[in-house]
Amino acid sequence: MVAHETALALIQLGAVFFGLGLLGRVAARIGMSPIPLYLLGGLAFGTGGLVELHQVDEFIHLASEIGVVLLLLLLGLEYSASELVTGLRKSWAAGVLDFALNATPGVLVAFALGWGFTGAIAMAGVTYISSSGIVAKVLNDLGRLGNRETPVILSILVFEDLVMAGYLPVLTAVLAGVGFVAGLQTLGIALAAVTVVLVVALRYGRFVSLIVDSKDREIFLLKLLGSALLVAGIASAVQVSAAVGAFLLGIAISGSTAHNATKLLEPLRDLFAALFFVLFGLSTDPATIPPVLGWALLLAVVTTATKVATGWWAAQRAGASRLGRARAGTALVAHGEFSIVIAGLAVTAGAVPAEFAALATTYVLLMAVAGPVAARVVEPVMGLLARTSAKPAPASLSRLDEPDADGVAGQRQPVAQPQLLEDVRPVPVDRLDTDDESVGDPA
Repeated sequence: MVAHETALALIQLGAVFFGLGLLGRVAARIGMSPIPLYLLGGLAFGTGGLVELHQVDEFIHLASEIGVVLLLLLLGLEYSASELVTGLRKSWAAGVLDFALNATPGVLVAFALGWGFTGAIAMAGVTYISSSGIVAKVLNDLGRLGNRETPVILSILVFEDLVMAGYLPVLTAVLAGVGFVAGLQTLGIALAAVTVVLVVALRYGRFVSLIVDSKDREIFLLKLLGSALLVAGIASAVQVSAAVGAFLLGIAISGSTAHNATKLLEPLRDLFAALFFVLFGLSTDPATIPPVLGWALLLAVVTTATKVATGWWAAQRAGASRLGRARAGTALVAHGEFSIVIAGLAVTAGAVPAEFAALATTYVLLMAVAGPVAARVVEPVMGLLARTSAKPAPASLSRLDEPDADGVAGQRQPVAQPQLLEDVRPVPVDRLDTDDESVGDPA
């Protein structure tokens, strides 16, 4: 009997992994994030789906928890403490605007659906945070890493990640049903932990790196994974959130150790994170999606507009042209892994109704697809708007005879394109130049 159950579990698990591989290949072929397809896969084989996977529930649940830890660990490895501090100083105004504009719709919809304070706090995080993974991939695929607006986009993402370090402990406390005073204590512990980690990373980061570093790949991997799970477990035990603990450990590891750790852990992160998205899909009953589909569409439209407004305003402050502002706004639209992490915490705690998972799943499906699409079409759309809004002035002999800026009457001279980022100049409001601010923009 045990052998039969083991065989069935292996078959189901093998089918899950192989199916995820096929879905990932399809996503790569059409140039989109695999997250929506992983969620759809979970919906198809979960509660109310085509086939229910009972034999691998426990394994997928534990693997998904490891996936969250690895997601946040590698996110922390991307930043040094000095980068976080600098980004916080530069982007605090845009970050506050981002939070106000994009958390508010989630709060309002949660109250409208009668989910109370707990549902509102959880839904605020779902609609607030962009997917840094999807955004980074889109910027790289479209060759925009050297654009003038890209540092603005990245600084907003850094601010969002720092907000998560304070938000997740608060959410964990609210989901656990602790009182107001206990919630403040949890938040205080989290903020103190963030402060201590930043100070330690700035002054003694090399010692933290030495503890986990090793020339042997096997030993390095075991120490990395072991320390991440230890820190995450301890953080969870003191109600700070396992994800925040992993994120802070990633920040504390710096230099070549962080670079090597990222290369070593990326395949594991992708594997376990995929199982996390599948688990969330498994826990969502497809029958609960139609009643909240309208709300999901409304949230998608509103938060797309608010994300674009955030990026537009922040890029305008940095001196980007209209096209650069539009590119910054559309780059921030995508939601993905961290919205599902937040929703997963709420659903696992049992503090929100079943419709919450359905709304979060549908919303992330829409935004994970809409974000990359919006980023790709923004340039042709802005070009079309510029052409349709331009009204040619009536020609006159006196006008045609006047010399242009280069002193040649009746002729337009080619405009030299800037070659270096520091050569970029702001574009006048009434003119759109698609190449005026890019370094290495695709033709």
